Amino acid sequence: MNNLQVLSILLFSLFLTKCYSQQDFLYCLSKYSEINVTRNIYTPNSPTYSSILEYAQKNPRWMNSSHPNFIVSPRKESEIKPVILCAKKLGLQIKIKSGGHDYEGISFRSEIPFVMLDLSNLNKIEIDLNEGTVWVQAGATLGQLYYAIAKKSNVHGFPGGVCFSIGTGGIISGGGIGTLMRKFGLAADNVVNARVMDVNGKILNKKNMKKDLFWAIRGGGGASFGVILAWKLKLVRVPEKVTVFTVYKRLEGNQNLLKKWENIAHQLPDKLLIRVVIQNDGTGNDKYVEIFFQSLYLGPVDELIPLLKEKFPEFDLEKKDCFQEPVVDCSNRPCIKKECRESSWIGSVLYFYGRRTNESLEVLLEKSIPTNKNYFKATSDFVKTPIPKRGWEMVKRLFLEEERPQMIMEPLGGKLDEISESEIPFPHRKGNLYNIQYLVNWGDNSESISSQKIAWMRKLYKKMEPYVANSPRTAYLNYRDLDFGTNQEDYSYSKAKIWGEKYFSGNFERLAKVKSEVDPKNFFRNEQSIPPYHNDS
Repeated sequence: MNNLQVLSILLFSLFLTKCYSQQDFLYCLSKYSEINVTRNIYTPNSPTYSSILEYAQKNPRWMNSSHPNFIVSPRKESEIKPVILCAKKLGLQIKIKSGGHDYEGISFRSEIPFVMLDLSNLNKIEIDLNEGTVWVQAGATLGQLYYAIAKKSNVHGFPGGVCFSIGTGGIISGGGIGTLMRKFGLAADNVVNARVMDVNGKILNKKNMKKDLFWAIRGGGGASFGVILAWKLKLVRVPEKVTVFTVYKRLEGNQNLLKKWENIAHQLPDKLLIRVVIQNDGTGNDKYVEIFFQSLYLGPVDELIPLLKEKFPEFDLEKKDCFQEPVVDCSNRPCIKKECRESSWIGSVLYFYGRRTNESLEVLLEKSIPTNKNYFKATSDFVKTPIPKRGWEMVKRLFLEEERPQMIMEPLGGKLDEISESEIPFPHRKGNLYNIQYLVNWGDNSESISSQKIAWMRKLYKKMEPYVANSPRTAYLNYRDLDFGTNQEDYSYSKAKIWGEKYFSGNFERLAKVKSEVDPKNFFRNEQSIPPYHNDS
């Protein structure tokens, strides 16, 4: 028998095995399910499989990676139980996707056979303004949640994230940094109840789940413990008028202003959030590093202007700037020096996502697949002391080497300082000045380009080490980075601590002990899931 014949037999055997496993899975589902299971299950041969998978990958770096054997898109919560039971029986892994903003793609790729549980059809939202709460299913996006709130009330909001196409299941279970956090805390700080399906297919809520499980899913990453089905969230009261503004500067010549921001942004009144974005602008010899100060103030312009004149007169912001179009003058870059708008809270949501404050709210519901692909690598840090001049000089030098880098710096303080670091698994509270998200983007995902971009990001991250929190160097779970380390086949607790304590500091051990209680056989697992606790040092 020649080599070609051997290869043909092997490929045919693999084909038969795949078909057999598909038949086994579908047969198993039919036994446990009371409905026609095939209507919400997709295999690589299904006509809509590729489009569902493509929509799932908001960072499409892994379009050619190992894809799911099955995509299950339930329309009822009860449809998930058979999937869990059959996956356990047949040894299939489950990866859970709500919105698809998974920075490392672990919800839709794996080296072993797996089922992608796509929750996007579970998007029901029920608002109770009398109680001041909302039940939102985990597949609803932040945009859908914000839209539903805005349609009901102009004085209610929710402290979620900036990017409104992200799923509520993922962002809330990881913490939820956003523009309202200095006033109201993280998204996870405002969870009052939840529905979770455990490893046995049982639906739990706050009353019948273990207290530590309710603690763990609010910031500890829900996919390690079960399937988050829905959250009950506390709505927050916002003014009818809020103010947003952006002031654009060059990094060169404005390092003292940046240093001032580092020193006082976390101490400002909690109604005021001013974040900083650093990026490139210009081309060729005109290329420079730009910093812009982007802000939300929970109040009208008349209240904001006196506060800025006291705290940041360097912004030179006047009331008239908030009621006229910004002047565009590219003779001396940046072309726009400042812009300002008074709007509703929902207008501020649109503004921070790069939209107009008066744009149609229907954009919050957009679910189309982008035609222009944006690939990226990201990571994060927390900062406890202001970065010295040499640090910013290094950032400037590295940014001028790269085409599309960004640093997004979110000030902490306010409400975050009032909450204990062990109240929920997110520990990055008092003592931290701000969070940094590093990003590098590219449009050509060839191996040479992507390798170059990722190498640049790793270089920047390494160079930042002297200037950020350490022992351990910390990070934000929702900006997940597999460079920190991954679970191996043994799912060792002691090895996982290396990356786990970056995200959770001293809360990691408690998370592992919760995992041991609710999922001791480690069914819900991924490259950076919480492993069961055991002393394997």
